[in-house]
Amino acid sequence: MLNRSINHSARGSVVHSRRVSLAWRLLLRRVSRHFHSIGLLLGTLFFAVSLTPSLLPRPDYVQGLISGLSLSAGYGAGVLLYLVWDYFGLPVAQHRVRRLIQLVVTVLFVFVVIVFLWQASGWQNNVRDLMGMEAITGIQMSMIAVIAVTLFLTLLWLFRLFYRTFLFLSKKMQHFVPTRVSHLAGLLSALILFWSIIDGVLFSLALQAADRSYQRIDALIEPEFEPPLETNKTGSATSLISWEQLGRQGRRFVSLAPTRQQIAEYAPLQSIAQTMDPLRVYVGLNSAETAQERADLALAELLRVGAFSRAVLVLITPTGTGWVDPGSIGPLEYLYGGNTASVAAQYSYLSSPLAILSEADYGVETARAMFQTIYGYWSELPADDRPDFYLLGLSLGALNSDLSFDFYDIIEDPFHGALWSGPPFRSETWRSVTLLRDPGSPAWLPKFRHGAVVRFANQSGGLDLPGSDWGAFRIAFLQYASDPITFFAPQVLYREPDWMQGARGPDVTPDLRWFPVVTMLQLAADMASGVSPRGYGHAYAAEHYLDSWVALTEPVGWTSEELGRLRAFFSVQR
Repeated sequence: MLNRSINHSARGSVVHSRRVSLAWRLLLRRVSRHFHSIGLLLGTLFFAVSLTPSLLPRPDYVQGLISGLSLSAGYGAGVLLYLVWDYFGLPVAQHRVRRLIQLVVTVLFVFVVIVFLWQASGWQNNVRDLMGMEAITGIQMSMIAVIAVTLFLTLLWLFRLFYRTFLFLSKKMQHFVPTRVSHLAGLLSALILFWSIIDGVLFSLALQAADRSYQRIDALIEPEFEPPLETNKTGSATSLISWEQLGRQGRRFVSLAPTRQQIAEYAPLQSIAQTMDPLRVYVGLNSAETAQERADLALAELLRVGAFSRAVLVLITPTGTGWVDPGSIGPLEYLYGGNTASVAAQYSYLSSPLAILSEADYGVETARAMFQTIYGYWSELPADDRPDFYLLGLSLGALNSDLSFDFYDIIEDPFHGALWSGPPFRSETWRSVTLLRDPGSPAWLPKFRHGAVVRFANQSGGLDLPGSDWGAFRIAFLQYASDPITFFAPQVLYREPDWMQGARGPDVTPDLRWFPVVTMLQLAADMASGVSPRGYGHAYAAEHYLDSWVALTEPVGWTSEELGRLRAFFSVQR
């Protein structure tokens, strides 16, 4: 009886084992019918390397999106490689050998994923440590996995819908044209149909919703900012531009100007009595109908407040929403004891990425109208009785400011210079100068023709080049090596960028490695939602603007101790 019981138990165990084995085989067969094994293997590898660090720390939900897109890209690449291999009739291993190879590669890839998951938190903390941010205790892999898999399945479903649409249209066309022609016509028709839906419907609706949202925000009058009482302030009762017409960003720009009392606290001893309130002029998008009308209004307001009698005049091109970084202009106002005037004109309600997509030409049109109008008046004034004239722009503002003038138009009477921070990778001047940089200088801090006209700076300076003469016309680029807006490029899809070769920037982790496709997705995510404190990434710090303005304009009367005290003041401004 005991032997019968043991034998029965053994037979039950064998039957159970066979059932489990059969269940796994059925599951694998079902998966293989719906998913391509080579695509899954390559997609898994892409998923793993997507966990490696990039320029900026990223939240878990962003990591999930990157990993989902990477998984999808790897899966698509694997399927495409198989189709190309099969199309050319290249030899294929026998079934048993193929299954063995798949098993070995699967085990290897699972091991790689586990290793990368184990190191993911450490990689992110290395980046955060470089930027003085608090370490994270762990990455929510469940959240990342759910988001990644959901995105992958959604994209796979959309692709299969596209494929079925292509087959349907191709089959219908075979009644009228040859088979190969019907395939091509069906493919083109499906592409046009899907692109029309995405671009003409979904994208347009999203932009319209964003435009309405940003427009309501722009009209919001914040209670902490009240209309100025001083007559020489834009938005006052005597101003040519009403408080409401300034828009939200314009009201902030005007209201956040330092007073002469605040400036006097940090002014050199010999110039405290000469400090004054800096002039700030802003023209909102609703102030006039056209870009030229807003430029004319800006000039009229500058003349009303006496801006051309100041020591320095700055033409600012704001970001997409019309925002002007207070840290970009405030240091200059302190350096010159308030004897400055600055002017900006809004050209969009949208954030810079959306403005580039929908209103790129409009931003350039406004920047050109502002420059031609204000520079045109400035250039007609006597050379010894006009302010020093500079351009200023951050991000999209730097790009549009760069496009606002032509060197042939100013060569006879050039203005004094420009300070462009966080220039987007689309900036033609920045790209050409970086490409033609002096040998031995890194792409993240180039030297160009010994700094005769164009110079670059980062957190550690760089505009002062001993033994090199900086001419009367000066262009300064302030950029951080960790800024994805500047160092992203579409070519990263298939080629390692120059700034990743050799020595890295001081704020870029040495753990950063280049991977085809995946690195481009990481940098794109850094642009859209990367987080960084002031002084890193695309968040430019006031103290670095201060150093740049000192080198660019060379203000007189300041000792190194006084500049150090002023720098300490701006280092705590956020």
